[in-house]
Amino acid sequence: MPSPAIEKLLILQARDSHRRELEAHIAATPAELARVEQQIAAERTAIDHARDELRRLEADKKLLETEIGLAEGKLAKYRTQQLAVKKNDEYQALTREIEATEVAVSALEERELELLYAIDAAKERFDAAEAALQQNISGHQARIASLHEREASLRSELETTRAEVAAARAPIAEPLLRVYDRISARQWPVVVPLQNGICGGSHLKVSSEVESAARAANRMTAAADSPAALEQLVLSDQSGQILYWVG
Repeated sequence: MPSPAIEKLLILQARDSHRRELEAHIAATPAELARVEQQIAAERTAIDHARDELRRLEADKKLLETEIGLAEGKLAKYRTQQLAVKKNDEYQALTREIEATEVAVSALEERELELLYAIDAAKERFDAAEAALQQNISGHQARIASLHEREASLRSELETTRAEVAAARAPIAEPLLRVYDRISARQWPVVVPLQNGICGGSHLKVSSEVESAARAANRMTAAADSPAALEQLVLSDQSGQILYWVG
């Protein structure tokens, strides 16, 4: 079994590890929220694009209706003029204008009919897209609410865990804590097993001197709150982490 000093450090490390996980989850929450907000924005943009297509078609229909109205007005004018002319050549000229205008009106009315079909199809697409996208948005909004709830729960748990970390640090001598804190600032975990001469941090074989020191330290019984416990600490010559011998 690990020495009492190492056991205390392992308890501290386990609680510290949980604290780190909680802090990482909390730190990641704003980015997760931003991603969901971007998804909502994308869904709303898609709805706007579908609506814009429908509006464009409806605007085209209004312009076409204006063109048809102008053409029909011109046709009525030509017919009125034709009733008043006396000369045959003038009559024939107006007949040609009337026929040409009737062809133009017919073409415009065909375009109008095609546009009405296009508007109906676009409206169906828009209604279907809007329903689906609004459902997606509702799902995203529910996700945002869930993320906020989770963050609040994590923060509450973090307060408890920080208190547990502080309690785990209390029985450990200050020299050991300084070593622990120095290592934890640059790598994690701090305390790793040494088994079959292999460092649990680097997964590389340590020197025979380090292995012998770790085996000897395992038999020492200095309390974790004793300055003598510092002598039990053996650092890996491969990773710089604190080693404890397990066989």
